[in-house]
Amino acid sequence: MTRIPLLISLLALATAATAAEPTAKVDATFGNTVMSVYPDGRSQKIWLQPDGTWTGLSRRGNSLAGKWSVKGDKVCLRQSKPPTLPISFCRTFPADPAKGIDSEDLTGTPIHIKLVKGHVEKSEG
Repeated sequence: MTRIPLLISLLALATAATAAEPTAKVDATFGNTVMSVYPDGRSQKIWLQPDGTWTGLSRRGNSLAGKWSVKGDKVCLRQSKPPTLPISFCRTFPADPAKGIDSEDLTGTPIHIKLVKGHVEKSEG
């Protein structure tokens, strides 16, 4: 398994927050789960923390972690666990987190990114 598709998928998850200002968009994710749902029903989850860190679970249930930042209207994630290439991936936030946003991972696989209330570890498809 390559780590790059996993990294980009997780980075795309951060696009599931919303508000008028970039900081407010990120604030909506605190205490909630940013979930990326794949066509096979499996999902990746991340949890952003106010201190600029994030943790998550891959589609296979492996632990993930890294740092996030805001650049304009985008959130950028850099993964450190498991270690990957030192790249940051940035995405624009969707207008409506209740509906989520359709996107794709690095390999072009379609994903649906949504914000789920609370700390969800099991798939909610």
